[in-house]
Amino acid sequence: MSNKQFKEVQQLSKDELLTRVRDTEALLFKAKMQKATGQLKDTGSVWVARKMLARLKTRLTQLSGQK
Repeated sequence: MSNKQFKEVQQLSKDELLTRVRDTEALLFKAKMQKATGQLKDTGSVWVARKMLARLKTRLTQLSGQK
């Protein structure tokens, strides 16, 4: 499944990637705070958000290196 997600990320433009990075960072922060206060029901969502953030940042680095 992660290969499918990375292929989806590869299709995004740099502006779309930056937007998704900000959104994912906000989601990750919110999930971490909910986990710390015991409000988060699905603790796996923190892991999923971290992995998606890594995919997005990896692609941004790849695009920066191409120039």
